[in-house]
Amino acid sequence: MKYLIFPLVNWVMGAIVIGIFAIVCIVMALVVYNLATGDKKTEKNQREN
Repeated sequence: MKYLIFPLVNWVMGAIVIGIFAIVCIVMALVVYNLATGDKKTEKNQREN
């Protein structure tokens, strides 16, 4: 009878994995944003020279 209540999903581990995935996505979006805005600044500096 003890084996009938066997959890098929570990909800804590799933929540941790989703949290890590969200953090990685946010960091990657910030990196892409910084690269995109950084390119515009270098283009302005090159045009002035």
